[in-house]
Amino acid sequence: MVNPDAGLGGKLGFKGSDGRAEEARLSGAKDRAGPRINETMDYISKMIQSKKCLDFDLFICGGKMGFDWIQEIPFSNMKVIGDWQGKTSAEDTSLAVELLLDENVDLILYAGGDGTTRDIIEKLDLLDSSELPLIGVPSGVKMYSGCFAEDTQAAAEVLAAWINGELGFSTTEVLDMDEDSYRMGEWKIDMFGQATTPASPLWIQGSKHQIQAIGEDEVLESLSEHILELYLKDDYLIVWGAGGSLNKIAKLCGLSTTLLGIDITKGNELIGTDLSEKELISILEDSSDEKIVLLLSPMGGQGFLIGRGNLQLSPDVLRKIGIENIMGVATPAKLLSISRIRIDTGDISLDKEIREKKYIKMIQGYRTIKIVKIESPNN
Repeated sequence: MVNPDAGLGGKLGFKGSDGRAEEARLSGAKDRAGPRINETMDYISKMIQSKKCLDFDLFICGGKMGFDWIQEIPFSNMKVIGDWQGKTSAEDTSLAVELLLDENVDLILYAGGDGTTRDIIEKLDLLDSSELPLIGVPSGVKMYSGCFAEDTQAAAEVLAAWINGELGFSTTEVLDMDEDSYRMGEWKIDMFGQATTPASPLWIQGSKHQIQAIGEDEVLESLSEHILELYLKDDYLIVWGAGGSLNKIAKLCGLSTTLLGIDITKGNELIGTDLSEKELISILEDSSDEKIVLLLSPMGGQGFLIGRGNLQLSPDVLRKIGIENIMGVATPAKLLSISRIRIDTGDISLDKEIREKKYIKMIQGYRTIKIVKIESPNN
């Protein structure tokens, strides 16, 4: 099942797509969920052909909620249910879940974000089917819930492992952020329930954790001193990633960056705030001769550095910045909650290029850098 509107606002800096899909498309947004389900299903089809995955019966929603995106991929046992054209809504997701349950499916694979996950589990609860397992192909803007795979290929890997009888199940939290508050720069994450998902720490991302340690203010001050000394110069562009830690560090550096947007500074000057993909590219092209650093803080618990809540940092933007100019920033407490750094740029070749570096530098204090491994099940 596909939520065709999921993730549309990400590169535009919309902080989510709820109620803004039409606006996003008018602003030039490109489909995200459909192409990502295509990548997953193409990968699983090749696994079946190479005997790495047992064949299975596939029930897929019709039209733009499924079949339109995979119609050229060969599956021997496929049935299309329903037919969705034009605009879709949460009610369509609910109907799709009901139709899938009528077919007695054993698992739902879907492309969407946290809002889609909420809609699915709400319908499952209403139909007394809350134990039906889910695998999310990460296609939204944020994706804090724990039932999403690490990336499109990981979704195929975990599906294949489950079909082959290699995985059991576990429960995980379904989290979502109030998008109206999110767009106003407020970070309000709520738990809306639980979902069942194949138990695979290797391929499933887990839910986001909020990390706050005693004495963290002093650590943030030392991080800001490091950044002030090395990067806050008139010949240096700093691209600030989203998140509370970087926002606090920027304030300690005397800069008024946004909490949840992507911002650029040069010396003590704020060049742009809450920038979209196009705005980022424009500034980077005009500043091609400048030194540059991209500061990113990993998501607590999950370890994602790219691909969750910062879709404005598209593959085109990252290539203009240069992967050699990416620098992680995290407190020691946050690093303790992370087993590895994860990457999901939305471009398989760029993911591979970054993962081939194997390690990334992570500033964790004044003049203190930790080398952290970049891991992936597809390395």
